[in-house]
Amino acid sequence: MLKLYGGSRSRAAIVQWYLEELGVPYEFVLLDMAAGEHLQAPYLALNPMGKVPAIQNGDFSLWESGAILLYLAEKHGQLPNTVEARAKINQWTLFANATLSVALINEATRDAELPRLLGPVDQMLTTQPFLSGAEFGVVDVALGAILAYGVMMFKLDYSAYNAISAYVEQLMARTAFKKAILRQSDP
Repeated sequence: MLKLYGGSRSRAAIVQWYLEELGVPYEFVLLDMAAGEHLQAPYLALNPMGKVPAIQNGDFSLWESGAILLYLAEKHGQLPNTVEARAKINQWTLFANATLSVALINEATRDAELPRLLGPVDQMLTTQPFLSGAEFGVVDVALGAILAYGVMMFKLDYSAYNAISAYVEQLMARTAFKKAILRQSDP
């Protein structure tokens, strides 16, 4: 059985959300980050960076939430057939992890960066229900989780972005989101 390693209030919840959406059985291994379990030899054998999340699937291990999401999507037949379509999914997943999340976390540049980044996302969501297109997909987990964290952790108001507001509400109402993300967000 696949094992997902994470700490409370970590990006492991994003991977957990996708596992729940896929209906993939998994074991969640909660590491005590305050006690430094993520810096001990057993975990460092999975992820030498000592960060969470990581997964172990048989003899295979992988770390970095975006890489794990893409691996799970491919493993479970959720990626399109063309290289170009897969590249677009990679693009949005990397954008969520490397660009949007950094803009969200960096309070010094947040007010300048977010409007520039959210405008095009909002425009895209006015023409389709999900970032993935007509159907919910891995990109919606990657980017949707970051947008939801903006509301839940940073109290961002997306009211200037009607499509993003509706999108985030729609995602937060999903059963798998509630099971994974909301449960981990409770103090």
